[in-house]
Amino acid sequence: MATLSIELPPHAQQVDCNLRRWAELMADPELTRFEGRIETDRHGHVLMSPPPAPNHGALQSEIAYHLRSLSSEGRVITECPVSTSDGVKAADVAWASPACVAELADGVCFPRAPEICVEVLSPRNTAAEMLEKKALYFDAGAREVWFCADSGSMRFYLAGSGAEAPGSALFPTFPGRIHPR
Repeated sequence: MATLSIELPPHAQQVDCNLRRWAELMADPELTRFEGRIETDRHGHVLMSPPPAPNHGALQSEIAYHLRSLSSEGRVITECPVSTSDGVKAADVAWASPACVAELADGVCFPRAPEICVEVLSPRNTAAEMLEKKALYFDAGAREVWFCADSGSMRFYLAGSGAEAPGSALFPTFPGRIHPR
């Protein structure tokens, strides 16, 4: 079987296109009625996913709670739209420093990734998909990407290494496993 490689545009070249397209989509009254996740690809095509299972939202909520309790600065955001080289992706949870939040200003999409992007894994997520998403968030400027399994077990990745880290560098006391209440 042949291997296919796709070269994505540099993040900086894709940002304007992503921000324009995302603003169009957020202004579309038809899309506001859709119950699920909306993302785009690098061409601006809409990618829709059904709503996740309740446990997914509970894990998102618990991660957001822990991040908020560990820092009085910055902002914790769920379903955070991030401009990447492959369109706008929605991080399940993100933590953005005050400087990153200031860059957002009144925008509808982060032009670069917040410092931490978290994905709560769903049964339909493939390993290849998650490797791509991790690479896209790092390329867009994330300092850390975290994955949370359906069991609540956390995996932490730091920019530059690509390998799994024992924990977060930004939030070293963040637990390795979370338990939704």
